[in-house]
Amino acid sequence: MARIVMKFGGTSVADIERIRNVARHVKRETDAGHEVAVVVSAMAGKTNELVGWAREASPMHDAREYDSIVASGEQVTSGLLAITLQSMSVDARSWLGWQIPIKTDNAHGAARIMDIEGSEMVRRLGIGQVAVVAGFQGIGPDNRIATLGRGGSDTSAVAIAAAIKADRCDIYTDVDGVYTTDPRIEPNARRLNKVSYEEMLEMASLGAKVLQVRSVELAMVHNVRTFVRSSFEAPDAPGMGDFDNPPGTLICDEDEIVEKQIVTGIAYAKDEAQISLRQLDDRPGVSAAIFGPLAEAGINVDMIVQNISGDGKYTDMTFTVPHGDLQKAVALLTESKEKIGFDQVQSEAGLVKVSVIGVGMRSHTGVAATAFKAMAEKGINIRAITTSEIKISILIDGPYAELAVRTLHNVYGLDKA
Repeated sequence: MARIVMKFGGTSVADIERIRNVARHVKRETDAGHEVAVVVSAMAGKTNELVGWAREASPMHDAREYDSIVASGEQVTSGLLAITLQSMSVDARSWLGWQIPIKTDNAHGAARIMDIEGSEMVRRLGIGQVAVVAGFQGIGPDNRIATLGRGGSDTSAVAIAAAIKADRCDIYTDVDGVYTTDPRIEPNARRLNKVSYEEMLEMASLGAKVLQVRSVELAMVHNVRTFVRSSFEAPDAPGMGDFDNPPGTLICDEDEIVEKQIVTGIAYAKDEAQISLRQLDDRPGVSAAIFGPLAEAGINVDMIVQNISGDGKYTDMTFTVPHGDLQKAVALLTESKEKIGFDQVQSEAGLVKVSVIGVGMRSHTGVAATAFKAMAEKGINIRAITTSEIKISILIDGPYAELAVRTLHNVYGLDKA
């Protein structure tokens, strides 16, 4: 039969009863004859509690000890699920990141996976043992636990699926798939049957919270077919055991999608902030002087707009950063004012980025014009625009976010099957 990696998030393992429900999902697949590896997150709220304790102990804590603390949540969950599976007569064994091992770099708290030695896990899967893996963690070059950043269990699952050559990676969460937009904003949002890796990568990076961005990157690089499914569906519900066509959304190569929509979905990201540098010296190297220090400080710059200089001497530059990084970014720029060469820095918070995404945009014209016309008709001012082959992002004032999402969802016909 097939080899499957099943990943369950924090809400899916929030208490013992939900862990029993997860175990029933796992047993369904083992009863069907599949080889199964399971990746689990910490119980809902547990990681936040552990982070709080670390910060209370010392605001300036050692990153290596921080990782040791916060990784313990997944350790508890993996052990509890293994015990529960054993009580259901399923041969199961828990694994921590260092036991596989999942080798990472040395960036504690935001480590990247470098290599996974999965041969022993594959051997045990072959004799029918379920591997229950603590997500979010690996082992660094210093032989200490290293965590992968928030949402890192998604990355663990996809990486393990690639390492053991799984036929599929099922990401179980509290939603039953990927939708055309947030159903909480647009009740007519539809669940998508298939989404390409590129589209999902854009959606994840532009505000959709279904999957961690790095997990989608890994899935795309290693061509790991990934299903987003709901753990709250009854394990024995119709279709749940259908390997070829289970309920949920398949994230796959674009070639698997026969009918490509012009627009697949609308994503949005709140808490964007805008920074403008006025009377900026228009000379070679000025952009590097601005964005180099911001990058070194770990501040992600997104939308960039530069006005054309009329006199060849001065120009204005506007860009966006996450709201949480606004004060740090302004402080860095102010410190470097003389070196960069600008008159003043202006900033504004509370903005929203709304994005139109779809691989079909590559071969169709007028997609951007439709969005701009729709915003104009609703009286929504566009502050900045960025585009790629498969996405258009616009920056607008925060109070118009929901109106913009609903308007774009409707104008592209995403509410229609």
